[in-house]
Formats: sequence, C-alpha cells, structure tokens
Amino acid sequence: MFSKVGYIFTDFFKKNMPDAFIFALILTLIVALSSFFFVGSSWLIIIDSWYKGFWLLLEFGMQMVLLIVTGYTIALSPFIRNKINSLSKLIKTPTQVYFTVILLGLLVSMISWGWIVIAAVLARELALRVKGINYPFLIACAYISNGSWVTGLSSSIPLLLNTENNYLIKSEIIESTIPTAITLGSPLNLSVIILYLIFIPLLMILIKPKEDYSFEMKNYLIDDQPFKEISIEKEANIQKLPFWALSDKLNNSFFLVLLIFIPALVYVLFHFLNKGFDLNLNIMIFIFLMLGLILHKSPLKYGIAMRRASSNVSSILFQFPFYAGIMGIMIYTGLGETLALKFAEISNIHTYPFFAFLIGGIVNFAIPSGGGEFAVIGPSIIEAVKVIGNDLPPEEIITMISRASLSVAYGESLTNLLQPFYLLLIIPIMGAGTKIQARDVMGYLVIPFILLFIIQSIFVTYMPI
Repeated sequence: MFSKVGYIFTDFFKKNMPDAFIFALILTLIVALSSFFFVGSSWLIIIDSWYKGFWLLLEFGMQMVLLIVTGYTIALSPFIRNKINSLSKLIKTPTQVYFTVILLGLLVSMISWGWIVIAAVLARELALRVKGINYPFLIACAYISNGSWVTGLSSSIPLLLNTENNYLIKSEIIESTIPTAITLGSPLNLSVIILYLIFIPLLMILIKPKEDYSFEMKNYLIDDQPFKEISIEKEANIQKLPFWALSDKLNNSFFLVLLIFIPALVYVLFHFLNKGFDLNLNIMIFIFLMLGLILHKSPLKYGIAMRRASSNVSSILFQFPFYAGIMGIMIYTGLGETLALKFAEISNIHTYPFFAFLIGGIVNFAIPSGGGEFAVIGPSIIEAVKVIGNDLPPEEIITMISRASLSVAYGESLTNLLQPFYLLLIIPIMGAGTKIQARDVMGYLVIPFILLFIIQSIFVTYMPI
C-alpha cells in the first residue's frame, strides 16, 4: 500500500514541482506578499530588505561549495575507490544498497550535517555497480538520512544555547548557558535519535518501489561520459613532458604534499586538544582539504580531482543569494518576529511545544538554516515561553526553553523533506552528469514527512526532557 501511495506522490511531484530555482523565486514572491499584507511593509522596504539579504549567506554558501567539493574529492582518491569497490562486492541487492546508504547517512550526519556528502558519494558508486536500483529513490534515501543532524554534534540551536556570551545572553533573553546535557542529552532527543536510526530505515525499505530497470542511474545520464572518463592517474601521466622537467617533479611531488599535510595535521590535533570535539564547518572543510591532498599523493592529481568534483556546483552558487534574499525579507521587515509573536498569542503551558515545532517548520521554507532561523524567531519564542511559565520555578523555565528550542529545531529539520534547498548538498554529487531534478526525488519523501510529523508532534509535546 505504501509503495502505491508513494507512486502517486512521485507522479504528482514530477508533473507539478518546478526546478529548485523556480521554487526559490516563487517563495520569494510569497514571502514578499506576506510581508506586505501581514506586517504592512511598504514595497520599497521589502525590496531593500530583499537586496540586503542577498549577501547574508555568502560565507555559508562558500562553505557549502567547499564541503561538497572537498568531500567528493576524497571519494575520488584511489584509497576510497578501492574501499567502495570492496564494499560493493558485499552489497548485491537494491534493498541492501538503500539500507546501507540510509544507515551510513544517519550516522555521519549525527557527527556533522555536512558529512552527508560521504553517503551521497557511496550511493552514487553503488548505483553504478548494483542492478535494479531506483536512482531517484536512492537519492531520497540519502537526503532523508541527513535529518539526523539535528539530534547530533552539529545541531546548531542546542550548541548556540550552550555558547558563552551568545546573543541571547547579551540581550538578557536567557540568564546563562543551557548545557547540551539538558537538550541533546535529554530523553526527548534520545527518543528522536532512536526514531531516526530504527524507524527511518525500516520505513524507507517498506515504501521502496518495486525493482524497475528503467529507473536505474544509467537511464538518467545525459551521455555515457561517466563510464568513459579516464582515471585521474592516467590524466596526470598524460600531462607529463616526454623529458625530465622540474615542473613535472613539483607537480607530482609527494614530499611537497607532506610538507603541507604535516603542519595541517598538527593544527587539527592542537584544535581538538584545546577545544574538545569542536567540529564546526571551517575545521571540517580544512580536514577534508588536507585529507584529500594526502590521499591523492600529488598536487597535480589533487587539482584534477578538485576540477572534476567542482563541475556540478553551479546550482549552489546562484541559488544561495536568492534564499538569502528571502531570509532578508523575513529579518528586516519583521515578518519572522511577527510569526513568533503569533505563536505567543495562541500557545499555553500544554501546547507551546507543538506550536514551536510548527512555526519552526513553517519558517524553514523561508530561512532554510537552523541557526539563521532561530536568530529571527528564537528570541520571541523564548520570551513567550517565559511569559507562559511566569509562575514556575527557574529550573522549570529552563526546561521549557529547552523543549521549545528543540521543537523549533526538529520542525526546521523535518520540513527539509518538502523544501529542496538542502538537496543542493546531494544533487551536485549524485546528479552529476544526469538529468535528475528535485521533482524526481521529492515525491518519495511525502509519506515519511507525514508520519514523522505525527510522531515528532507527540514526542515534543509529551516526551520528558
């Protein structure tokens, strides 16, 4: 039954969902109109806010590009290729591929949301080796597995609450930091982790489409170039001069690679020894850069790998400013704050977690960034929680703030299943050289979204924290 319903949703999305960029343009108009009608902003203010917002995500956008490219470059190294080849000999059926990709994606995303590129690379390679895989569904498997990041070490909202002198403390919205033991270590968060690790793989296997060779990756290729592409090592050898040359020695020098890698390794060790397991985007990209360099063993081979890995990131480069523009409208016109104040009006001591979960999901369509979204609506939600629990002891207020903050985080993460923004992490890798679009993938995520919405609504409302 689930697979038949999945076909219905998939067919609907294929016929009606436009390209992800069109989605961003339409969303821009919707948010602009909402600001005009619900906040009363003038069109001049809306346009000015839109323009100012365009540049809010430049750093984040560059981080996303580097994350994808460096992660993919590691996967192109001979060492990783050999490991994938060995793994592919053990995985022989589409069901095994789906399960492996989902489980790997869930586990690495709990370390950092950017590590989903590892699962994406593995998924693409397995799709080239195992027959009968529904490739759009496999992309959906990789994408849904990224949802576990909100429960893990890179969950931005709990980390913010535990950051010394954060903007919430400076503005006296909260008095002190809230330890991650109260948020990420809570029974509520542990329950969501179990939900992802057990329920998601079983659900996706349950709704998987029947084997149909017409949906294999090879049928989506624009041409057969991926199969004819020469190896990186062969391309590097072709570029050598037919006689001894210093330039060739430098281009292919492993010693030069070591001279760069060793101090980089020292810095990484120093970073973690002094700051603990502080795995932010910058240190993660730095690790990926240096790991890729040492795995390819020469500057020239690494440059070739980087060029190949960079060939399909254009969607991030031009779409990020438009999503940042939407974010600008939400911030500078006060639309985000207005939505949060509406939350305060309709919530009470029993319903505030659900409405925090709901508003987190809604605002995510306009601000697809956990930290960015919380910066807009978080202060108002916390103030509302403090008013709702006005007569309660301070420790219970902290518990309520923690629950509301986690609810926003879960809602924000969940609606990514209906919002193609973070597919930009997956598509440049899994869609390279193919005609795959978001509309081919999103239909498979509707049933998981509905079921997760119901379960997580119950969790945030009733699960102890």
